[in-house]
Amino acid sequence: MRTRSTVGAIVALAAVLVLTSCASSGTGSSSTPDASDEPVDGGDLTFAVANDPISLNPSGFGSGNDTWYVTRQLVDSLLYQNPETNELEPWLAESYTVNDDATVFSFDLRDDVTFSDGTPLTAASVKSTFDDIVAAGALSASIGSFVGYAETVAVDDDTVEVHFSKPNAAFPQATSTVGLGIVGAATLETPYADRADGQAVVGTGPFTLDSYTKDVSTVLDKRDDYAWAPASRGNDGGAHLDSVTFQIVPEASVRTGGLSSDQFDVIGGVQPNDVPVVEGSGLPLVYRANPGISFGLTFNVARPIVADPAVREAIASAIDAQEVRDTALNDLFNVGTSALAKSTPSYADQSSSFGFDAEKAGKLLDEAGWKKGADGIREKDGEPLSLEVLWVTNFGPNQTSLELIQQQLKKVGIDIQLSGTAVPDFIAKQDSGEWDLAWGNLSRADGDVLRTQFSQATTKTHIDDPELEALLQAQLAEPDPAKRDQILAEAQARIASQHYQIPVHELTSILGTQQDVHGVTLGADSRLDSLVGAWKAGQ
Repeated sequence: MRTRSTVGAIVALAAVLVLTSCASSGTGSSSTPDASDEPVDGGDLTFAVANDPISLNPSGFGSGNDTWYVTRQLVDSLLYQNPETNELEPWLAESYTVNDDATVFSFDLRDDVTFSDGTPLTAASVKSTFDDIVAAGALSASIGSFVGYAETVAVDDDTVEVHFSKPNAAFPQATSTVGLGIVGAATLETPYADRADGQAVVGTGPFTLDSYTKDVSTVLDKRDDYAWAPASRGNDGGAHLDSVTFQIVPEASVRTGGLSSDQFDVIGGVQPNDVPVVEGSGLPLVYRANPGISFGLTFNVARPIVADPAVREAIASAIDAQEVRDTALNDLFNVGTSALAKSTPSYADQSSSFGFDAEKAGKLLDEAGWKKGADGIREKDGEPLSLEVLWVTNFGPNQTSLELIQQQLKKVGIDIQLSGTAVPDFIAKQDSGEWDLAWGNLSRADGDVLRTQFSQATTKTHIDDPELEALLQAQLAEPDPAKRDQILAEAQARIASQHYQIPVHELTSILGTQQDVHGVTLGADSRLDSLVGAWKAGQ
């Protein structure tokens, strides 16, 4: 038996997000355009971001959000996840069906879509894209969505079936992400490792690549013949803008100053301390609490010191997450209460497993045999309690947060060394296994993000926990949303009780815009949505 899904009924996801001035409930804007305003065609949008994309290959590894901001404009996805409802809606696929055990997914494609080189989108395009990701393996950031992948079958030009050897209930949501965006045959003719500069990327998106200059800018041009945006984006034709330039501006203060002085139309990565500056200039903010994994510390349990649950619990008890949030961020950011952020479907509060208690931390370490030395740092059998923390420098407050955590841990006799680096070096260091803790987050609007972070099959944390693994695999196999939520709640409880990850704060994506810029929004994953509906007044 198959069940058919169409608009508004594809997956019943929990937690409808509500517009509010507080990040804890999801989304917001400090300014609302006049409803009588009609979109205007024309104009060029200059969008300042902090990081070079590194790779414009949609399914490859880049610099995080700033990469996906760009690639979202080049490629479309089979399905669209509506950020206001979290429901999946048609995009390149008009509808889809799922068999009873969530091992076969059949997508009915639109028959009027073309790639930017004029070739038509067909079922073969989807098959080739998915096969390419699987063949790329660890080179692809999207490989985690294909656990148990068997094959993709082009039934006819407009029907494609994706087969798995075991259930994969999270796959429909995964098809809405940028990483599973469909690319043309011309892209696939180029070796996977040679696509970073974007010259080979041929997608069906509303924009095409004009130029990419590393560490300077990425310039996109409008596709005049585009006509298949998701219905809820409110534009059934080509983009209103003529072009978009993503300009690399690493310094947050320079981005904010450039917005205030009208050098930029939009800026990404507005820092917490710059929020009053932007609002004080009378300029709108667009913000949304990110779903997915909360910012926090994840342990490499293959390392002897942090393999001890008592040490992990002591570190959790020594961290005052409220102080970190209040010092490094502001009240647009939630304090972490679970491995999953509050805006994630299937979130379950685990705050009872955490809480600042320095006295408890000291007692746990004493009982584990770690005694304070002359310099205040604990030792055991002649070995100091010193740990390395990996982190990525792509989010400004990271350093402030970690330096405060460093001070908090030192008070109980734990020394941590901070190793900040760019994304490629971070990944390489993780792969080496020579690290103790990693600081970071991962945005995805589905609880399956827990599996990609903590499963034995996909994690770099070396967790060997049969109970947790069974839960992570069970949620993937459960097609009933309510039952899946319960399983994911149990998984969050297990991660919290074992302190495999210490949630500190959630991420909120914040953009600043000019008053004449409209239609720039954040998607369900709180990354930049398609700019097909964006426009500038007065053109």
